[in-house]
Amino acid sequence: MTTPNIRTIGIVDDDPFVRAAVSSLVRSLGMQARVFASAETFLQERGFDAVDCAITDVQMPGMSGLDLLDQLLSDGCRLPLIFVTAFPEESIRKRALAGGAIGFFSKPFNAGELIGCIERALNQQIRRHDNKERP
Repeated sequence: MTTPNIRTIGIVDDDPFVRAAVSSLVRSLGMQARVFASAETFLQERGFDAVDCAITDVQMPGMSGLDLLDQLLSDGCRLPLIFVTAFPEESIRKRALAGGAIGFFSKPFNAGELIGCIERALNQQIRRHDNKERP
């Protein structure tokens, strides 16, 4: 059960240690964390309807973070996304930011910088969803 005044951050990463660490960071800020082991799970469980912002890995088995961004955009969902990756490439960073990503961080990332990015994402109030039903 979520409390209306508490913000919820989605964490999409195939690495359980990263999910646990980022979840702990989010909870230390007084927010709720919902974790997803894959982009597919995030979509299947309609995580985009349950979170105010999502932090996603770029490279995951199956659907990548960029594929997730593309799917959300094609469904009309403008959920603020923050990308993290162990393999930063300038072309991927540019693609993520061009698609509307709020931030792009290399692992290991600076917790303070990630917190600032989460706060910017939540303050921008850019989440819009056209309520299309997923096929």
